[in-house]
Amino acid sequence: MTRKRVWGSADELQARLAASATSTTINTSFVERDNLTWREHNRRLTRKTTAFSKELLWMEKQLWLSLAYYHFCLPHLSLREELPTPEPTRGNGSPRKWRPVTPAMAVGMTDHVWTTAELLGFRVPAPFLNTLETIKHLFPALDDAHHVN
Repeated sequence: MTRKRVWGSADELQARLAASATSTTINTSFVERDNLTWREHNRRLTRKTTAFSKELLWMEKQLWLSLAYYHFCLPHLSLREELPTPEPTRGNGSPRKWRPVTPAMAVGMTDHVWTTAELLGFRVPAPFLNTLETIKHLFPALDDAHHVN
């Protein structure tokens, strides 16, 4: 196996690996785990499925929707926070000990778990739309050679 750095400097890579709480080496298992997560949440990325996209535009729309749902609506067990005092639940169930947390909550983008209706009804603020031109380099156009219409 050969390793090749394709982004960033060698010093920056070593500093990030040293600061990592999960691994001190480059490991493809993290990338493969991420790929599996997205295939599980987006049927258009699943192998051997009837939900494939015939057009790139619709696949891209579904991808953005699944990314938004994953980050704003889906609480992650590893991010949950212990409540200072357990909260009662309806009925005779055991008290709730944990607060569900989404990735967007963990980084401070929101303060609550979004509903699907809230996600689909969200209006992007106009000031953000004005900044899209400055960040378009982060989302390069896909080359026509990579897909068929």
